[in-house]
Amino acid sequence: RRTGQYTMNHDHSKKIPDGASFDRSGSQDSLDELSMDDYWKELENIHETRGNNHEERVALVVKEPDEGELEEEWLKEAGLSNLFGESSGDSLESVVFLSTLTRTQKAAVEKRIETVTQTMRKKNKQHQIPDVRDIFRLQNDSKGKVCEGSEPSTVRTSENKNETHDGTKGPKFSLGTDEQKNLLEDMPPSDTDINLEISFAEQAANLKDSSVGKMYRGGGGDTLLPNFRLPKDKTGTTKIGDLAPQDMKKVYSLALIELTALYDILGTEFKQQKAVKIKTKDSGLFGVPLSLLLEQDQKKVPGTKIPLIFQKLIAQIEETTLETEGLLRIPGVATRVKGLCQELEAKFYEGTFNWENVKQHDAASLLKLFIRELPQPLLTVEYLKAFQDVQNLPTRKQQLQALNLLVILLPEANRDILKVLLEFLQRVIDHRDKNKMTLKNVAMVMAPNLFTFHGFGSKTIEQSEFVMAAGTANVMRFMIQYQKLLWTIPKFIVNQVRKQNTENQKKEKKDKAMKKLLKKMAYDREKHEKQEKTPNDTDVPQGVIRVQAPHLSKVSMAIQLTEELKASDIVARFLSQKSGNVQTLKKEEVFLYEIGGNIGERCLDDDTYMKDLYQLNPNAEWVIKPKQS
Repeated sequence: RRTGQYTMNHDHSKKIPDGASFDRSGSQDSLDELSMDDYWKELENIHETRGNNHEERVALVVKEPDEGELEEEWLKEAGLSNLFGESSGDSLESVVFLSTLTRTQKAAVEKRIETVTQTMRKKNKQHQIPDVRDIFRLQNDSKGKVCEGSEPSTVRTSENKNETHDGTKGPKFSLGTDEQKNLLEDMPPSDTDINLEISFAEQAANLKDSSVGKMYRGGGGDTLLPNFRLPKDKTGTTKIGDLAPQDMKKVYSLALIELTALYDILGTEFKQQKAVKIKTKDSGLFGVPLSLLLEQDQKKVPGTKIPLIFQKLIAQIEETTLETEGLLRIPGVATRVKGLCQELEAKFYEGTFNWENVKQHDAASLLKLFIRELPQPLLTVEYLKAFQDVQNLPTRKQQLQALNLLVILLPEANRDILKVLLEFLQRVIDHRDKNKMTLKNVAMVMAPNLFTFHGFGSKTIEQSEFVMAAGTANVMRFMIQYQKLLWTIPKFIVNQVRKQNTENQKKEKKDKAMKKLLKKMAYDREKHEKQEKTPNDTDVPQGVIRVQAPHLSKVSMAIQLTEELKASDIVARFLSQKSGNVQTLKKEEVFLYEIGGNIGERCLDDDTYMKDLYQLNPNAEWVIKPKQS
């Protein structure tokens, strides 16, 4: 019997479903210590709130795609739309892009191109229809044979560590390919180490092929989550927000292809849902599209990335104390919450709303209401089902890897709010001794607010309600527990971006050289290049870099690289040079950036070993500056 949690048009039964506590191990990740009662009670409260809200809402229509439409959309999202259709001739950049893909990523792309090609042939579209094999043959013929040429990642162990596949000197990039299968077998990683150097899908394929896979499986009865960690990366960990927009665009495409490849390998269907546009409120607080809400708020507070009402509700809950028993679980009084909601709509922006009278449980109910009332889910229509499907992946490590990629794929506004929400939930859990809200309890209560979306008709999700409830509560648990890991950009993806940038620069250089040749300036150019090269060649053995710091009193310094020199040491060296006429900046306000070479711009974490990074990107410039908000 369905309870109609997906759409408002259902008959909302006030009863908890028969057998709600039916099977505590409904998903493969058992919650046997925990009754599902909190989940069903929360669902009941949600229905009650909706019952009191008589305004008729338009249900969000999820469009059923035509044959091949999903794949065509996927290729567009992955930045590969110029491989088919009218613009199929202009695919040089895509050839470079394809040359950086791993074996499993290529397979995922080939599969989608094949489907689109067949559909186009059926429809007899007047497009140039490429053959998949031709696309990848063209890519293999180009010099960028990255997949076959990649070798295991450690920069230091390779004797020719700076020699690329075409014999030229340059940094090595690890992309997680065929030869790295041996790397996995030689050095079995600790069960709790998350390997960011090798493609997740490649790891899954290698585990599938080997008997080692058995020991990676997360046991069903264990309710304790493993203490996953990221092993230290000498070239620095890259977080979302550390890269320039042009590189983030490439990261997005690669994350989409990688997630699809991972789901393909693990036999889970990856389908992006598509929402039909619906009429939404164009002002107010609750039920307003995020983009509009932020636009509204930025007029009041320029540069704000989190809706002001969301920030205020969290502050209001924390102001009382996070030690209140049953915080987030005990609902506010429904009629009072409805009244507060209307009053906030009228008075919040005028600044006349009286917060003193707002009870803590009511504020918590308003926070959850805000999330539920968004016209499109916080985890987006496109990816909500993929987030739910994380529960079906075989091992906990793979579930974590998929969540990592999904967080990268979220639009910036959604991702920023999710981050603030998860950090807040962790602070609630930190007071569990007093408030009795453990990780499991909080996950149980929050899962229905993020995963059961009012706009979806019941047809969209056909899973058993109970399995889905336990599964989404587990996904929620993962997101809270591992939130620090989820905002990391895997190194293999950053390396693929570096490789793309390097290949594109080579092509640009060739084009420029050709033009100069035609202008009969080849001799001058060579002479100029020789002069350019000499100081650089003497620079490398000395291992000296020049660091610029336009915002500080000491604006430039030559730094001798040593094995142990870290980014934080360089920042500290600059900050120790005091001067009265320049604004004093604290250590946490300025960062060392890697700019240019094979990356657009990257903010370095304090523990980045500079000599290792210099070997990875010898042509970069190094600048100390405040982080862009």
